[in-house]
Amino acid sequence: MTFFPYGKAANEPWAVEITPSLAGWDYSGLRVADLAGAPVSFGTGGEEMIVLPLAGSCVVTVAPDGGGERVFELAGRPSVFDGPSDFAYIPISAQVTLTGTGRIALPSARATRRLEPRHVPASAVPVELRGAGQASRQVHNFAAPGAFDCDKLVAVEVLTPGGNWSSYPPHKHDTPNPGEAVLEEIYYFEVADQGFGYQRVYSSERGRIDTLAEVGSGDVVLVPYGYHGPSMAAPGYDLYYLNVLAGPAEERSMAFCDDPRHAWIRASWQGQAIDSRLPFGRTP
Repeated sequence: MTFFPYGKAANEPWAVEITPSLAGWDYSGLRVADLAGAPVSFGTGGEEMIVLPLAGSCVVTVAPDGGGERVFELAGRPSVFDGPSDFAYIPISAQVTLTGTGRIALPSARATRRLEPRHVPASAVPVELRGAGQASRQVHNFAAPGAFDCDKLVAVEVLTPGGNWSSYPPHKHDTPNPGEAVLEEIYYFEVADQGFGYQRVYSSERGRIDTLAEVGSGDVVLVPYGYHGPSMAAPGYDLYYLNVLAGPAEERSMAFCDDPRHAWIRASWQGQAIDSRLPFGRTP
């Protein structure tokens, strides 16, 4: 199963729980908690995680095995369309408690290297405006390679104005070729004003896959392999997605291979302006 409508991947206390075993792969995971005052406690086991407020704020208490307790107060944000959020990194082999109010995402990856718990302010999150014209989008590279150190986990946020396409041209990360990383990828969606969008995933030489999902807030699309894109924001409805990626390589990378039939699209952006509706939230 590659498409999970909101509620189909729920497992108390998680509104969304995508584990490697559920996905049928080895590394990438995602949990989402709807906090309403009652604490949520759990152990990270063999997964490194990031605590990322989507809407609201929380306090993160982290007790690594054999280490001292750390407490991080995450200011969060009103919504995913209000700019980047601060976040906390929590390592493998730690006990964690979340308290607060709002929707909190926890992208994760199975890992072996144990790093220190850390807090990163929203002001330190790199914000990128990518593409042009109707392919304009905004990327929050909060846990991208080169921006933040993890063992295996890579995570970014993408915001697409209504009527635009992102994750475009279609591309893949599924074959160990020069310039291409092998990654398992999760798309978690939020859509403004209770709207909708669409996500496409289709076959590559790695295997057959055929997904065209109408997505709304809380929906998840898995990309075990294959070309993925476009992510289509319906006119009138801004689209957000959280990408979670991880794979077997020792060095973290988001390297991709465009579908050669559509790679020419990138050159077409030359001379086009970035959509004037960007940026969402703070100026990059």
